[in-house]
Amino acid sequence: MFLQRTSISLLGRQASLVRETERTIAWSRASCKHYRSCRNYVKAVASPLGVGGDSFKKQNVKREIFVVPVGLNVRSFSSEATPASESKSPLAAHIIDALKAIVGEKNVSISLAVREQHGRDESHHVCCPADAVVWPSSTEEVSQLAKLCYGNDIPMIPFGTGTGLEAGVAAIKGGISFNLMKMDKIVSVHEEDFDVTVQPGITRLSLNNHLRDTGLWFPVDPGADASLCGMCATSASGTNAVRYGTMRENVLNLEVVLADGTIIHTAGKGRRMKKTAAGYNLTNLFVGSEGTLGFITSATLKLYGIPEAMTSAVCQFPSMQAAVDTTVHTLQCGIPVARIEFLDRLMMDASIKYSQLERLKPLPTLFLEFHGSEQSVEDQAKSVAELAASNGGSDFAWAKDPEERNKLWKARHACWYALLALRPGCKGKSTDVCVPISTLPDAVLEADKILQKYPNITGTMVGHVGDGNFHVLLAFDPTNPKDKLAAEAIGNEIGLAALKLNGTCTGEHGIGIGKRHLLVKELGEAGVTLMKNIKSAVDPKGLMNPGKVL
Repeated sequence: MFLQRTSISLLGRQASLVRETERTIAWSRASCKHYRSCRNYVKAVASPLGVGGDSFKKQNVKREIFVVPVGLNVRSFSSEATPASESKSPLAAHIIDALKAIVGEKNVSISLAVREQHGRDESHHVCCPADAVVWPSSTEEVSQLAKLCYGNDIPMIPFGTGTGLEAGVAAIKGGISFNLMKMDKIVSVHEEDFDVTVQPGITRLSLNNHLRDTGLWFPVDPGADASLCGMCATSASGTNAVRYGTMRENVLNLEVVLADGTIIHTAGKGRRMKKTAAGYNLTNLFVGSEGTLGFITSATLKLYGIPEAMTSAVCQFPSMQAAVDTTVHTLQCGIPVARIEFLDRLMMDASIKYSQLERLKPLPTLFLEFHGSEQSVEDQAKSVAELAASNGGSDFAWAKDPEERNKLWKARHACWYALLALRPGCKGKSTDVCVPISTLPDAVLEADKILQKYPNITGTMVGHVGDGNFHVLLAFDPTNPKDKLAAEAIGNEIGLAALKLNGTCTGEHGIGIGKRHLLVKELGEAGVTLMKNIKSAVDPKGLMNPGKVL
């Protein structure tokens, strides 16, 4: 990591430490401990700004060498080297007191263990803890906290369930992590209008449990039991997207707290119509914004009737090409499958062992599900079975009762952990490309060729191939620099391959910190510049989840 070394002497008067732009250089993710990992500090008490301030109270501070990692704001420091294990926040004491005054002392933590828990998600990216964690319980408290942070130039990072895969919760420039899970109300359910309004603390499974007796459900299923507002923030999708769409198609309205504390409703307060032509589409501006434009404090979502019949099936194939061709043919025939998931040979082997799947072999496999009336489900399944047989597929192994279906889809959702079980102690990385259906066979075969170039990396393929989205899951040794570089290279090459096939580098996980270079290639400089202008207009100080997406 490149560091700038600056000798500083502060003797009995207020002085400027060094402006941030003169003190920082390209930030390295490896420096997630920020200045806490450096052994030399300057004794100084932060100005009333709390962070990012130039002036300091009068202190007699001896001359020391001050080592500053990149991209970090100036905060209050201690002259003694503070071990990373100590629970000490670099935020000024009066800022912490102000946080407690808003949400209560029990809802503010500067414990290192808590901050580290909020500085990582399920991804391979390095943990970057925030300087404090707060638990607001209402939109008004989020607004007050945002006003405090905005007035003191403190970065803000939204946090839900922490199930993301692109380091969206990492506090790479420090700041305060807002854990929104105490906002856990289902605000309203309109059964006759097929919609629901929820707060961030409501997850996908908790909502569907609540709706069980209404005959309705929310079908977008990314696998993890994620926060629904977090799913809005990442434009999540999952196994049911081929039939029900992604979050982007299922959000009617959002309540959002902007960086300066302003509260807005993207479709108008209380409005929940199925369509509108009124002005710019603000709702979809915030869907997929990954916390960089504001806090989503409630979401109004579409609901669907629970189908009369649901039947799942498994079909195995002699090759990846045959399985993917069956997917393409199924969609081209207009068969309304609800789910069609692909697992390659190695992924099936791992899943059979991890999830104890019986009567299945380690072969390229499709997991399918059909929704509708009893007759329509039977007709759909028969048509797909004929297409599969024409491509060398096996007879269907059926899972008709809820227990069998749940076991099957639990195994599909556990693929990530099944992969990691193949190499205990390893880290996982997931690619997330999506291509037009017609180019899906080429994309899958090209991804397989890329994997063959890196024999030291364990790589498997799994995906929601019904909408052209698939993942290459990689297990690598995080202590081996060559493995880490190889995993990054695989992700980059597969992303570039998808772009060449007129696809995207991310179908559902988001850009986060690892795909920003691919975003430029995907949208072009002009497109990214427009995004930056929008970001500057909505968040002029750049305090909302800085370092992500752009």
